Amino acid sequence: MNESHILLIDDDRDLAELLGEYLDAEGYRLSAAHSGEDGIEQLRKGQYDLILLDVMMPGIDGFETLKQIRSTSSVPVLMLTAKGEETDRVLGLELGADDYLAKPYSHRELLARIKALLRRIELDKVQQESDTGSLTSNGVTLNFDTYEVLCEEQPVPMTTSEFKVLRVLMSRAGKAVPKEDLYREVLGREIMAYDRSIDMHVSNVRRKLQAVTEDPKIQTIRGIGYLFVDPK
Repeated sequence: MNESHILLIDDDRDLAELLGEYLDAEGYRLSAAHSGEDGIEQLRKGQYDLILLDVMMPGIDGFETLKQIRSTSSVPVLMLTAKGEETDRVLGLELGADDYLAKPYSHRELLARIKALLRRIELDKVQQESDTGSLTSNGVTLNFDTYEVLCEEQPVPMTTSEFKVLRVLMSRAGKAVPKEDLYREVLGREIMAYDRSIDMHVSNVRRKLQAVTEDPKIQTIRGIGYLFVDPK
């Protein structure tokens, strides 16, 4: 049985009860908080492997809650957004969410996303054990011990997912990396129809690097994916 502990932050108490029963049957432990404030307090007191965070809540909404979570924790966050609200998804990923799922969703679909993110955590642990030192290419340096990013020797704050996007692209500098590979290696799952999670993560990385230098670091290879520019 899986012992992963998940924190649901959502003001819908009926949903929380049903989801708790479903995930318990799948071998997961679910704790629920019904406001952003309560969720932040529970996270401060306990240890969680994953957070499910609703956008629309009374009091502080999901975005403000995510900001406060990211100020102290790198725990993976799956945002639950309104169906069709592209701006919610973009903003959530910009603020540090790892992935998103639009409501209404099926329990089966949610379970697949949970498994993917938790599987990614395990892969990250293996990767961190094997990755040591740093990787430098085209003026960008990744420090695997501290998860710090330098661009032209200036520190650039990155979320865990953004760091992983850079790691995958820079490890294959000068070669096009298919989106399918990025989904598997960064998010731990397969690409889905109308899914732009990786595009948004790459866009965030570009924006942060371009705030330091106008020298383009990442190219879009239409119909394939992305390429980290190798000036050699």
